Amino acid sequence: MKNKSAFLDILGISSATLCLIHCIVFPMLTIIPLGLSHNHWIDLVFALIGLYAVIRIGQKQANRYTMLLFWVSIVLIIGCVIFEIVSHHHSNLIYFGAFGLITAHFLNYKKHRENESKS
Repeated sequence: MKNKSAFLDILGISSATLCLIHCIVFPMLTIIPLGLSHNHWIDLVFALIGLYAVIRIGQKQANRYTMLLFWVSIVLIIGCVIFEIVSHHHSNLIYFGAFGLITAHFLNYKKHRENESKS
């Protein structure tokens, strides 16, 4: 069970980090005339992976404050993605959501590692 939680945290950290890199680097690449256009469906896939990890971790009784950070971050990300799909404008709040998810997953992973070493 502990390995499953660690896997979910690593999945969440990886997904949120890739999402953050995608959101930071991709707008810079659109300046270069390569014919690239932003695809908001990629953001939605990252958000759904993050949502899956948050829901599964939430079932495992994480710390209350960590869960609050998880949910605020994922709602912020999903809200930004929906806003982007509807309005075709990118919201900078997605960066805070991605950073919040990375932080929450890292704190949860660290807490589980500390509990494992005490056992």
